[in-house]
Amino acid sequence: MLTPIEMILFGLAVVVSLYYTWRGVERIIKNINSGKGKPDWNVVKKKAGVAIVKFLTFQPVFRFRLIPSILHGLIGWGFLAFLLINLGDLIYAYTGWQLLEHTGLFGDFYRLLADIANVAILVGIVAMAVRRFVLRPATLSTRSSTLLDARARVGITRDSAIVAGFIFIHNSSRLLGESFHVALNGGFDAWQPFISSVARLWMGASPSALVIGEHAMFWLSIGAVVAFLPYFPYSKHLHLFFAPINFALKPQRKSIGELNYINLDDQSIEQFGAGVVSDLGYEQIVDAYACIMCFRCQEVCPAYMTGKVLSPAALEINKRYNFNYGGGTDRPMTELISKEAVWACTSCGACVDICPVGNEPMRDILEIRRNLAMMESSFPKQLENAFKGMERNMNPWNVSQADRMKWAQGLKVPTIEQNPEPDILWWVGCAPATDVRAQKTAQAFAKILNAAGVNFAVLGKSETCTGDSARRAGREDIFFGLAQGNVELLNELNPKRIVTTCPHCLHTLKNEYPAFGGNYTVIHHTQLINELVGQGKIQLSENADQLVVTFHDPCYLGRHNGITEAPRDTLKLANLQTVEMPRNSAKSMCCGAGGAQMWKEEEAGTSRINSTRFAEAKATGAHTLAVGCPFCLSMMVDAARTDNDSMQVQDVAELVASRMKL
Repeated sequence: MLTPIEMILFGLAVVVSLYYTWRGVERIIKNINSGKGKPDWNVVKKKAGVAIVKFLTFQPVFRFRLIPSILHGLIGWGFLAFLLINLGDLIYAYTGWQLLEHTGLFGDFYRLLADIANVAILVGIVAMAVRRFVLRPATLSTRSSTLLDARARVGITRDSAIVAGFIFIHNSSRLLGESFHVALNGGFDAWQPFISSVARLWMGASPSALVIGEHAMFWLSIGAVVAFLPYFPYSKHLHLFFAPINFALKPQRKSIGELNYINLDDQSIEQFGAGVVSDLGYEQIVDAYACIMCFRCQEVCPAYMTGKVLSPAALEINKRYNFNYGGGTDRPMTELISKEAVWACTSCGACVDICPVGNEPMRDILEIRRNLAMMESSFPKQLENAFKGMERNMNPWNVSQADRMKWAQGLKVPTIEQNPEPDILWWVGCAPATDVRAQKTAQAFAKILNAAGVNFAVLGKSETCTGDSARRAGREDIFFGLAQGNVELLNELNPKRIVTTCPHCLHTLKNEYPAFGGNYTVIHHTQLINELVGQGKIQLSENADQLVVTFHDPCYLGRHNGITEAPRDTLKLANLQTVEMPRNSAKSMCCGAGGAQMWKEEEAGTSRINSTRFAEAKATGAHTLAVGCPFCLSMMVDAARTDNDSMQVQDVAELVASRMKL
């Protein structure tokens, strides 16, 4: 218990600490309020439960880096317990009454919790400090070629040292102080085994020395909290507060890749995308404060892992340091991330998927692209042909609409005019309709549909590009025109179900057209094939051979839309032996074509993304690399050709068609 003088001094210290802490909090609130939009509180209410569960379980952390995640859990769960424990220590310091100390079984469990939490935090923080300052893995930093605030290159390490030092002092002092208390009261407490072990060291000390020690440790333990609080709004430790807020405040999205709607018919709109920091949404500014600076997003970024200058982590950290050092909300975004890095993004969504605090750096990048393309007409020159193709001939290959059905010559593929009431409307997609290699996928799928007797139709010459590549490249105007036209046509036809052979088409039709008034049931062709096999409409060969297949999950199928089992089930139904690549399903590595990369040269790096992914497929020992996306097909075929490798690359539909019983 504190003396009256100590109580006064401690109270004054708390008042001063809270004043300077509040000044930091005010700056944060001001910066967040400068962002576009406001939270939808109805959505927040719905997501609050999930946000609390994620926060309490740390579930997102455990998806990657298992050992560091366990250590993080020891610290995090320990600190949650210490919210109550520190309150109890304060009450004891001012009143002499120990919260739950002598209230039967509840008090016993409270002391056991405090004992375990204290040791867990110390073990966790010491191990994490050794990892960062002694082992120093490359995954906790970024390359010198990446644009990272010079202050951050030093500041992240300094911040980690301050946070680690604070936690160690706070918890070791609390443990020692409690051990002095136990020593004063008999030297052993069965419900505090660790503290009792330390208390045995002081059994020969005088009571007065133990009291002095208990007082001193209180000042060190709780005093460390008081001293740390004003620094808290500037430290990465702020994620403790902002992680649950981030989970709750994020707008409801149908997919991690869904972009917000812009009504280009509204002539009053003068600003497109993010030119300066304040052009970001409020939730994107929250991202900067939620960032834990763990570099997980960078580690899974296909651009970064192949030597490009893009680091999604660096973008979030630069935003944070901009705020911390008074950079303001009018700072150009291209001072926080280079244009080269902006155009290196494949929009694969890996950074969004893996982030343990719900950050969305990919969304920032796509908003910057919108600004560069729409406001400054600044984009890679190679994209011009794709843009012109989508504007003039409604497809990025710039193939005439009159040739849209050439791929189907010799096959029974009815158009919507020939079959106006189909059960399935097949959205063929630009690639399967116009690209020579992808046409084989369309032809194989047509054979499957006909063999199963499916009542289907295609749009034929009426089908145009969904606009995915235009939107990911920032040309919202091209996307807007294509989307409006497609939704108008589809709403008139009112299809029962739409099937696509392209995940990018699936994503756009399913997740982004609802904003234009188009709500459809959209499935992937592997899902339909599974359905047809299950209904007995397709008979597949039962004779398994030695062909071993590995499946590459397209980003816009697996990660963006959660469809991972259907392609694998289809391969198994075809009696193919399957093996997995280390990175698969939602954690799959990108092929390198997404985000409009299909239409431009890849930024300079140490290797090409498609070659890196193809090497992973080869390492499995499989004979065939199966894909479910025409973009992936093109990229993997190119990688195989460059590598002079005999591994076959085929769409799932091609593999199934080759194994059908005729």
